[in-house]
Amino acid sequence: MDTIVAQASAPGRAGVAVIRISGPAALTALKALAGRVPEARRATLMRLQGSAGVLDTALVLVFNEGESFTGETVVELQSHGSVAVTRAIIAELVAMEGLRLAEAGEFTRRALENDRLDLAQVEGLADLIEAETEAQRLLAQATFSGALGAKVEAWRSRLIRAAALLEAMIDFADEEVPEDTTADVLALVDALTTEFDAEALGVGAAERIREGFEVAIVGPPNAGKSTLLNRLAGRDAAITSEVAGTTRDVIEVRMDIGGLPVTLLDTAGLRETLDTVESIGVERARSRAVAADLRVILGEAPGVDLKAGDISAHPKADVGDVPGDILGLSGLTGQGIEELLTRIEAELSSRLPAQITATHARHRVALEEASAALRAARIEVEAGPERAELAAEELRTALRRIEALTGRIGVEDLLGEIFSSFCIGK
Repeated sequence: MDTIVAQASAPGRAGVAVIRISGPAALTALKALAGRVPEARRATLMRLQGSAGVLDTALVLVFNEGESFTGETVVELQSHGSVAVTRAIIAELVAMEGLRLAEAGEFTRRALENDRLDLAQVEGLADLIEAETEAQRLLAQATFSGALGAKVEAWRSRLIRAAALLEAMIDFADEEVPEDTTADVLALVDALTTEFDAEALGVGAAERIREGFEVAIVGPPNAGKSTLLNRLAGRDAAITSEVAGTTRDVIEVRMDIGGLPVTLLDTAGLRETLDTVESIGVERARSRAVAADLRVILGEAPGVDLKAGDISAHPKADVGDVPGDILGLSGLTGQGIEELLTRIEAELSSRLPAQITATHARHRVALEEASAALRAARIEVEAGPERAELAAEELRTALRRIEALTGRIGVEDLLGEIFSSFCIGK
């Protein structure tokens, strides 16, 4: 296998840059640059020498095969973060025989191929790299830590036990099968079906954390929606004016609210209008408000059905009396803003399950297919011992589906798509 090289830290000028070398020629390459190979896993300051002279002085770390991220022999060079320095070191390395630049995600792919990570952990790592909020970090960290892989192994063990009980029914079909054997199989199938269904339901929440929630600010024209958005965003994201109907399109602002990724939507004022352009904006406003995860209603929202959890507020609370039972808001003075953010965080957080393990659409599909196979297996088991072979085949189908979660089988067609989202140095 080729030895691959890439900058593992972010490109551009920085205090320190990390250059990673992975593969069978890693130590040979280091010896050519530094003259010797230091003790493994001990950071050593070394001068790197190229064909044209000194390249840099770098901190060098060596990881033996089986002890590194990729599972191969790895050398990491922590050089000064100058663009010129990193470019010179990498150029010197790729000019050596047997070394080449890494492709996108190739280090992580080698970790998968060498059983250092399973496929779910690879997806968790990709999510961790992309995480912007605390909720996204926690979700990605749980997946990267191997939580789903551990569950899959437990499920696999129970499915194998159920299959073994069925195989016993097949082997002794001519003899009387103890009733508790059938009961044991059905108990395992029912419990696993319930768990698969619960995990599949959690994927929707995971996708909302990863992609972000949408919160629409809706109300009649000139209700202070744009002013409120600007106050929440901390900048002039939307044009504000005393002229009603200023906002014609949906304006989006991405925010971190209590660790949750939230996109706030400032929408056109809801009213009947003869202005063609404004009417398009009103229709878009209604459509986005209906599709949003949560709505903040300033005053009233004609044509938009309120849903559980939506927040009603009195707009422009700085210029009038606010009823005692409603939240008063003023984007101009900031009145009620902290309470609004607290309510948004509480409402969105309440929609998340306490623990999420399955996090991607392909996880949901695999779990739903496994659950369907188990339901089919149950029907065959209840039909009697003569249908045990069909039930066993359904169990094997369920087993294949959950093994695909961690990349044991049937995922080759997914690998290119998954690794294309990684940067070159990962």
